[in-house]
Amino acid sequence: MATIRRFEDIEAWKKGRELRRSVYAETKRGEFARDFELKGQIRRTAISVTSNIAEGFERRGNKEFIQFLSNAKGSCGEVRDQLYVALDEEYISQTQFGFLDEMTDEVRRLIGGFMSYLQRSSIRGQKFRSYSGSE
Repeated sequence: MATIRRFEDIEAWKKGRELRRSVYAETKRGEFARDFELKGQIRRTAISVTSNIAEGFERRGNKEFIQFLSNAKGSCGEVRDQLYVALDEEYISQTQFGFLDEMTDEVRRLIGGFMSYLQRSSIRGQKFRSYSGSE
């Protein structure tokens, strides 16, 4: 595994960012844009995916990081559920749903794989980067 010096280096965060941008794009259109509750909730949930990865990384300990990754993975499930609401309300097409659902599943799998790696890793505490004392 490549050295991770900042949360932006984490593949799951990168893919989560793509998912968040796609969710924002879909929620700007048509009836979806006018359903303020669902639009706000799915946006917050998509933000939660990347925010939990970033916050967990900055905590500096594997156990805490794994917990935050677990929260991010849970948020992927929440995004998927909200996509079903959007599909059922006909705010998005089956094609749009499939695209977003696939993106969400990819992020979920990346997070799960990273969690497994951290659980097996002998690296503890300052996880992936050397500490210079200036952080």
